[in-house]
Amino acid sequence: MAGARSESGVDGAVDGAVELGVEQAVDLAVAEAVDSAVVPGIGATADATPGLPVDLAGGHRTQRLADALGRAREHLLAGQEPGGWWQGELATNVTMEAEDLLMRQFLGIRTEEETEATARWIRSQQQPEGSWANFHGGPGDLSTTIEAYAALRLAGDRADDHHLRLAREFVLAHGGIERSRVFTRIWLALFGEWSWEKIPAVPPEVVLLPSWVPLNVYDFACWARQTIVPLSIVRALRPVRSLGFALDELRTGVRTAPVTSLRTRTGWFQRLDGVLRGYERRPVRAVRRNALRRAAEWIVARQEADGSWGGIQPPWVYSLIALHLLGYPLDHPVLRTGLAGLDRFTVREASPEGEVRRLEACQSPVWDTALAVTALADAGLPGDHPALVRANRWLLDEEIRVGGDWAVRRPDLPPSGWAFEFDNDGYPDTDDTAEVLLALRRSDGDPRTAEALERGEQWLRGMQCRDGGWGAFDADNTRTIARELPFCDFGEVIDPPTADVTAHVVEALCARGPSDTAAVRRGVAWLLRAQERDGSWFGRWGANHVYGTGAVVPALVAAGLPVDDPVIVRAVGWLHRTQNPDGGWGEDMRSYRDRSWRGRGDSTASQTAWALLALHATGAGDSEPARRGVDWLIATQRADGGWDEPQYTGTGFPGDFYINYHLYRLVFPISALGRILAAHSGAGAAATGAVTLANGADAAVTAAADPVRGRG
Repeated sequence: MAGARSESGVDGAVDGAVELGVEQAVDLAVAEAVDSAVVPGIGATADATPGLPVDLAGGHRTQRLADALGRAREHLLAGQEPGGWWQGELATNVTMEAEDLLMRQFLGIRTEEETEATARWIRSQQQPEGSWANFHGGPGDLSTTIEAYAALRLAGDRADDHHLRLAREFVLAHGGIERSRVFTRIWLALFGEWSWEKIPAVPPEVVLLPSWVPLNVYDFACWARQTIVPLSIVRALRPVRSLGFALDELRTGVRTAPVTSLRTRTGWFQRLDGVLRGYERRPVRAVRRNALRRAAEWIVARQEADGSWGGIQPPWVYSLIALHLLGYPLDHPVLRTGLAGLDRFTVREASPEGEVRRLEACQSPVWDTALAVTALADAGLPGDHPALVRANRWLLDEEIRVGGDWAVRRPDLPPSGWAFEFDNDGYPDTDDTAEVLLALRRSDGDPRTAEALERGEQWLRGMQCRDGGWGAFDADNTRTIARELPFCDFGEVIDPPTADVTAHVVEALCARGPSDTAAVRRGVAWLLRAQERDGSWFGRWGANHVYGTGAVVPALVAAGLPVDDPVIVRAVGWLHRTQNPDGGWGEDMRSYRDRSWRGRGDSTASQTAWALLALHATGAGDSEPARRGVDWLIATQRADGGWDEPQYTGTGFPGDFYINYHLYRLVFPISALGRILAAHSGAGAAATGAVTLANGADAAVTAAADPVRGRG
């Protein structure tokens, strides 16, 4: 990524050197000078000797922290499954339930009981003005509201019912069906409520392209390619089945967006789409037959043992529909297993109106278990504790020892790695693998651990991208023109390196101590180049700059970067500036689309913990800002040891799809509180680190006079 540009537009440096222009250096110095003057914790604090950390050990305070940690630890221990894993619910938005009902209607398997229970859930999530949002407290989303409306009509709700009148008013005010996303219009086309002619082309012949041809399926991220292949079949066959009603009331009559000028890249891709749609009307029959056959084989080969595709909803439902359209009967083993597997992703619970039914878009037992093990070890559990031993054994059993799509770009790399889900052998990812490796080092008792660590580290090193960073599922999945296709209007469709994933991998590779390997050096250089002008890092898989910064700072410190380095000082300064008045940290999902939301939002337990983990890593876990963050966690803890967190802090697709991981509100606060409490037993070292950090503003001012600094 030599000469790369961060999201904020700051030029990076070649070969890992960080070049601070004069303007940047002055910004850095001024920001840190302001922090030193007005933010307790870098300079003098309200209750302590200037330049020294606030004493956490005032007896009562330390006891309150220890008590809160103990309650949280016991609450987490109680959630372990007998088989050794943890699994928190993964909540998203009502398109999961709406599309499930639409799929069942299309396949002819929808039941009254499932429909009623699902409709209760969808109704319960409607916002007062009539819309449905994609995250808690977020703005209404047009496409999500259209799909929810259609599902409730399917459940028997009448168009003139008050709640649907409100929904219709929202839809019409925001452009109607004509302005909905492509995926929503595909669902409508399946039932004759949108023309297949107006759906952007994605011919199944794409599966025939070799991996070196631009826009072959492996140029797309794994989640996108698994969705595009089945949808190419559906788009080619253009089925229409009965919905039982029309949705004319959701139309505005406004024409779709006009074609853009050929002077723009968008304009060229719109013309390409027109050419492909022309081919779709008159395909070469022999080629089309071969493409449909190969696409079906590609899909069937990637079905997991639990019946899913990739362990995620979009490719799952579209693969079932595509194969059924190709003649697979519902009792075929592939479809039967796929439909049965959805039951494990279904959550049912009682409500005052009756049972509700909702679906998880994905499940995260490997991720949850790795984070839980680390949290419990941070909370003081010894490595031979039975809970950690059981978890260690289960995680070792989950290692993937077969190749997957990742091997297209890394054919000579011996297989290893861990996936997010119970069953996703085709798609291990570097983020889960890094967290599992960190967890395995915290538990004892299984002789397989050492070899698994070696294999996992080797796989991580092999998955490093050319620019030094790490993507999640593939190496060098960076062909940005894939984003320009008219078909791809919803969510990220490639898997480039990101700060949070790169940080987790660097931290895992440094778990035995600072590493001077080429992989770590290149990873650190990538992270240094990726820092934003304000001192933060972008968070791809969590919200957002709080998550990115909370991941990167501990990784850089683990890799040996001094805590008084201006890069760290700037990051800490950003955390101080974004701390909420109540002492916590929060960042709203709107920060992905609106920069003014960066670091802004209601305080949450998980985001407060991410900030605290970063502060602790720098030796400032006993500073005034950290103390206020700890106080916020203690004050908001429930009696059972957990925390309430309706806010979404996990990210599927930045700007489009968000996640509420129900265990985040527990595992991350435990890690933060545990590390801060444990560090207090070495108070001398902690104080030294905090003083060093407090003097970092002086180093920043010095850097302003010598703005170009290089690091290998």
